[in-house]
Amino acid sequence: MGSDPRPTRGRGTDLTEIAQVVPDVPTFAVDDGFAYEVPDALTGVTVGSIVRIPLGGRRVRGFVTAMRRGAPGRPLKPIAGISGDLPVFDTDLLQTARWAASHYVTPLAAVLRMCAPRNNPAAGRTLPAVDRPLGPAPPVPIDGLERSAKRAGTHVVVTGHRTDEIVHWAAATAGEDANMLVVCPTVAEAEATAQRLAPAVGSVLIAHSGRSATEETAAWVALATTTGRVAVTTRESTFWPVTSLGLAVVVDDGRRGHTSRQMPTYQTRAVLRRRAAVERFPLLVVGAVPTTDALASGADVLEPSGRVWPLVEIADRAEEPPGRGTVMERTRTALRAIVRGGGTAFVLTRRRGYAPVFRCIACGTIRRCPRCGAGGGEQDSCVRCGTDLGRCDCGNARFEALGAGVGRVVDELRRSLGDAVTRVGGAGAVTVGTVRDLVHIERVDLAVCVDADSFVLAPHYRSGEDALRTLARLALLVEPGRGKRALIQTAMPEHPVYAALRRGRPLGYLREELVERARAGMPPVADLLAFEVDRGADVDAALRRIVGDDGDVLGPAEGDGTWRWLVQGDDLRAVKTRLRALVQRLRDAAVKVRVNVDPIDL
Repeated sequence: MGSDPRPTRGRGTDLTEIAQVVPDVPTFAVDDGFAYEVPDALTGVTVGSIVRIPLGGRRVRGFVTAMRRGAPGRPLKPIAGISGDLPVFDTDLLQTARWAASHYVTPLAAVLRMCAPRNNPAAGRTLPAVDRPLGPAPPVPIDGLERSAKRAGTHVVVTGHRTDEIVHWAAATAGEDANMLVVCPTVAEAEATAQRLAPAVGSVLIAHSGRSATEETAAWVALATTTGRVAVTTRESTFWPVTSLGLAVVVDDGRRGHTSRQMPTYQTRAVLRRRAAVERFPLLVVGAVPTTDALASGADVLEPSGRVWPLVEIADRAEEPPGRGTVMERTRTALRAIVRGGGTAFVLTRRRGYAPVFRCIACGTIRRCPRCGAGGGEQDSCVRCGTDLGRCDCGNARFEALGAGVGRVVDELRRSLGDAVTRVGGAGAVTVGTVRDLVHIERVDLAVCVDADSFVLAPHYRSGEDALRTLARLALLVEPGRGKRALIQTAMPEHPVYAALRRGRPLGYLREELVERARAGMPPVADLLAFEVDRGADVDAALRRIVGDDGDVLGPAEGDGTWRWLVQGDDLRAVKTRLRALVQRLRDAAVKVRVNVDPIDL
């Protein structure tokens, strides 16, 4: 973490020490901050300090964004006090925070708040120093990784290796004077990664949203004041100050855990990429299937020469007539062989509820929206664009589900496999679960997806990319060895996602996907944001006036007491700046507003 020393007041002069302070209040009106006098008795005030200031007849918390010494020209109110011993950001991190506030259309104070721990940062809260063993480094797991891990900027690492193997190598080669930040998509994965890393790299600092405020603050202080730490964290640490940050690693950056659901709707990789450019440290984005956003950013890409994930077998549903159930006989046969041989299997289904994708019972064609191509369910209209789905092209009006919830799949499999089938947490050779259960599954001999098409045809523009990422994760559960594989059921065996799964390599598909996104004017080639309110209140006309000729406004779509618009354009930076006034006016009128930049779901 850089430094911004506190100016020294000159004795015998009329100059005053002045701090520019952004009050910690949720409004754009205070983004530039206000000038306050720093009293002589108050020491330690610097850029990043959390202070208490008078504002509008009350005392509020604020963040110091600049220091200067001069003649104010008018009387200034004094800072009332300082909270904590340590600044929560420096000038470099402040630069990233200002970018995030602009990019995600959120008040600067809301971003600066994320730089601080839940408790006031006091030096006495720090953890004891660590003596990290620096034995011989393990072999470099990927060609080119050694060069990338020492070069500032963003580097995409395509790999099926466990992340802790890469971090172990990096920690052993980085030296004891640097801190490392490893950001995982979930608490469970952060804990598991830290446990596997500890024997290899010594003390591992764990800092995630599941820890207490005291533990979080102690980890924050350790990263801000000491070196030689390997910190395994979740998204919440993205804005933390880290002294001597030598390397950051983002694990599976396309996963939903890396995107904030609350405003600001920031994405881990995007913020750390900005920090890496400003603070000049290497950022490794590691996973089997990188995001198209990472590829479009111009980052270096490292890809192995062979397969990234194990063998994937595609089971074509056309092999069986409609009406035979969710699980194909080919899949049942494979599962029986696993149970008889004493092995284990995991069966992935889309959801705990009902299936979102259906097929015609007469001709077996997948039910899809004729306008946008999203998968069609049992409802009469498309969940993405509202178009009437109508009958199948063959004239038939009856459809059957291609997948089902966990309970139905368990019941169906138990009819042929008995008590060997269980839900996650149970004792059985065959476990059935959803995507959220993947992090809890150990290596298996057979991994099955019974309704892969529901992932591929999900109602959002990232559906293919996300489906490939999910199915690759499923395949990576398979233990290496003869006869061990993933088996994917589909009614669209020639779809490009399944072709990529067969090849065991993602980049060809992702680059083709980027071409399609460019044709459709969708991210990451273009900009997209969702604007949501809980009351209509003349928003439509105001929003269209703000966007003007800089983009297209789609909507509103009404549902669950909200109104939602999509704003699409080649470059929405000017629109975001103008949008701030509308957001503030609505919030001042007690209207709930949410701006979701580059939304996951449409």
